[in-house]
Amino acid sequence: MGGAARERVLEELSAVSRRYMASYALFNQALADHLGLHPTDLQCLNLLTLEGGPVTTGRIAELTGLTTGSATRLVDRLERAGYVVRERDAVDRRRVLVTTVPEKIVEFGRVWDRLGGGWAALFDDLDAGELALIVDHMKRTTEFSAAQVARLRAGDV
Repeated sequence: MGGAARERVLEELSAVSRRYMASYALFNQALADHLGLHPTDLQCLNLLTLEGGPVTTGRIAELTGLTTGSATRLVDRLERAGYVVRERDAVDRRRVLVTTVPEKIVEFGRVWDRLGGGWAALFDDLDAGELALIVDHMKRTTEFSAAQVARLRAGDV
């Protein structure tokens, strides 16, 4: 694809990406409202389910880009809502680990399943190579977004 055609597709990609991000932010807000959570708390809970085990509040700060103080307040809110508990590390009793509450995560998963039940069907007409391209794009944009968040937080704009 040459110059002008590529430029048109990049402009379309930019517009579609902006709509995609806005639709996801609005979905995230609606789901957070439904669950009685703050949108950031909802995404933290999402990230915690991907961690595969208990984490420190410091790790939550890393995952979310929040300060440790803000991450502590986030954990406080999730704990009050019943989604996490704090437990002393069995190996290092000075460390406190944040653990998700399995029953609440199952409940959270059921809501995701009801809302996203048709999500996989969106990809039924794509072959493995096309799916790999989407996965690569999502990984690259996730990394790009993290770098931009760091720039914003550092005041480097």
